[in-house]
Amino acid sequence: MVVAVIADIVGSRRLRDRAGAQRMLDETIARVEREHPLADQPLRPTVGDEQQGVYRTLYDAVTGVLLLQLALPEGIEFRYGIGVGDIRAIESAHRELSDGPGWWAARAAVETVHARQERTVPTARSWIVAAPGQDEVMDSEVSMGNAYLLARDAIVVRMTERERRLAYGRIGGLSQTALAEQEGITQPAVSKALRSSGAAALLDGLALFAEERA
Repeated sequence: MVVAVIADIVGSRRLRDRAGAQRMLDETIARVEREHPLADQPLRPTVGDEQQGVYRTLYDAVTGVLLLQLALPEGIEFRYGIGVGDIRAIESAHRELSDGPGWWAARAAVETVHARQERTVPTARSWIVAAPGQDEVMDSEVSMGNAYLLARDAIVVRMTERERRLAYGRIGGLSQTALAEQEGITQPAVSKALRSSGAAALLDGLALFAEERA
C-alpha cells in the first residue's frame, strides 16, 4: 500500500500566462522536494493541468501537500486528491505509467474536493479517499485526516503570502529570529503573524496528526 496524489490546478483557464505558471509550479515543486524530500515519486506534470506523485505514508503525503500549499506564490493553487491503495507499473515503450486502486482513489478524492468547492466548502483544497479493502484502522485515519484537512485548508487559503512563508519556515525548523531576519521584520512581529494567521494551529495540528499515527 502506498499513497498516490493527484494535484489539479485551480482555475487554470483564468491564468493569463499558463506556460509561465507551469514553470513556476515546476520550480516550486522542485524546491519543496529538495528541502523536504518526502515523496517516493515527486509530483510531475502528466496530462492537462495535473501533476501526479507517490508517497510512502499518509502522513508524508499530507505533509507534502501542506508544504506545497504554503510555498506556491499568490494566485496559483492546486486541489489535491490523496488516494490510499496499491498501484502498479505498466510497461510502455514511451514513458513510465502506473495504474491501480491508489490512483482511482486519488481521482475520486480530486472530484470530491471539486464538488465541495462548488457546493458547500469553497475553501476546500484537499481530500483523502481509501481504496476498497483497507483495514478499519486506515478508515479511521482517513476520517480523521479529512476532518483535519477541511480545517487546515480554511486557514491556508486565507493566509497572506508572507504568512505562508513564515509557516513554511517553521515547519522546516527555522526559529522565529531567523524568520524575522529573512523577512526584514522583528521577532515579535513574526510571533504575532504566526498566531493571528493560524499558522501556529497548522503546526500543532500536523504534530497531533503524526502522534495519532504513532
